[in-house]
Amino acid sequence: QLQLVESGGGLVQPGGSLRLSCAASGLTLRYYAIGWFRQAPGKEREGVSCISSSGGITNYADSAEGRFIVSRDNAKNTVYLQMNSLKTEDTAVYYCAGAWACRGWDTAQYDYWGQGTQVTVSS
Repeated sequence: QLQLVESGGGLVQPGGSLRLSCAASGLTLRYYAIGWFRQAPGKEREGVSCISSSGGITNYADSAEGRFIVSRDNAKNTVYLQMNSLKTEDTAVYYCAGAWACRGWDTAQYDYWGQGTQVTVSS
């Protein structure tokens, strides 16, 4: 069982930055692709980014392209999501999820989920 724990959320002003972390335990993270998703109040969970197990392939949703950067350090069993130029519409609970490969934004394709970390963008 791959266990994932997100951290790094918080309150930030529009235009600011945050770096989220997704730490793994239980199984070795390096075998898994990791997706980042978010869910705002009253909305469905949506995909943000995904990184392959090796880190060689990264995907971004249109909402994240050019502002967010996903990376991983398999030696530390951790995946990161650097979020820059944050907007109020980025406010959501952010989740990381594990799968054998990046499988788009269908949440059913991801087998392991963290509990989420709240990101609030507000002045």
